Amino acid sequence: MTLKTIHLQNGEDITYRVRPGGEEVIVLVHGNMTSSKHWDLLIEALPSDYTIYAPDLRGFGGSSYHEPITSIKSFSEDLADWLQQLGLTRFHLAGWSLGGAVVMQYTIDHPEAVASLILLASASSRGYPFVQYLDPDDLTKVRRLTTKEEIQQDPLRTQHIQGLYDNKDREGLKAVWNAGIYTHKQPDETRYEAYVDDMLTQRNLADVYSALNTFNISTVSNEAAQGTGEIDAIKAPVLIISGDRDLIVPQQMTDELVSDFNSRAKHVQLTDAGHSPLVDQLDELVRVMDAFIKEEK
Repeated sequence: MTLKTIHLQNGEDITYRVRPGGEEVIVLVHGNMTSSKHWDLLIEALPSDYTIYAPDLRGFGGSSYHEPITSIKSFSEDLADWLQQLGLTRFHLAGWSLGGAVVMQYTIDHPEAVASLILLASASSRGYPFVQYLDPDDLTKVRRLTTKEEIQQDPLRTQHIQGLYDNKDREGLKAVWNAGIYTHKQPDETRYEAYVDDMLTQRNLADVYSALNTFNISTVSNEAAQGTGEIDAIKAPVLIISGDRDLIVPQQMTDELVSDFNSRAKHVQLTDAGHSPLVDQLDELVRVMDAFIKEEK
């Protein structure tokens, strides 16, 4: 599946994948350390009656990164321009991890376009906390960082992962994913190598961490940012999909998401699924997504 490109009004270039299909359109928005490439298993497995679009967010995959993002809204505004230029006016919108925050913000700003919203192993409506561990012997003692500068200087996540990128350390990246994401199943060797190639395209790591840390559309403070309360503007049917083995988005974050939607979202937890249900439970993921979309048509 070849990449296509659209030039945005802000000067950025967004690359994307398209799988032709029927009249129902699904737009897939990827997570951190990935791009549209990481959707390949799902794109191949979804029924042929869907037309599927999957963009590379700014700073990932083949997309440009001329101007650093400053918030999740930077991504969602790029998404809005890209969708407008494609002429897509009504579609089902799915976001994985970081992509969950992006699609929530997009739906808040463009409610008329979203037929249904699917949040897959998504960041919380209260953001994704970036914390400093104060005691190596007691991981419950943490302090939430509040500035981008603090995040840039963090040795455990930012500097370590950035170092793997800078050194093109493929085995180091695999070790990170095997420890945190592919804890149940792994992709086949050829696909895994392609995913590592994809990870190495990221040019915005600390900016993404900072944007996630300060994202907050709930009605409560998350220490790094006051809640905007904008989640109440999401009126589209919402499906939250989580995995019972997810080490990246813990149960607490999913509970926050469910609570903040205040009974307006359906929640399905997949068994034996971690942060990549696409690898762990692909058939069940397809079944759940397909059933939800057809139910909301």
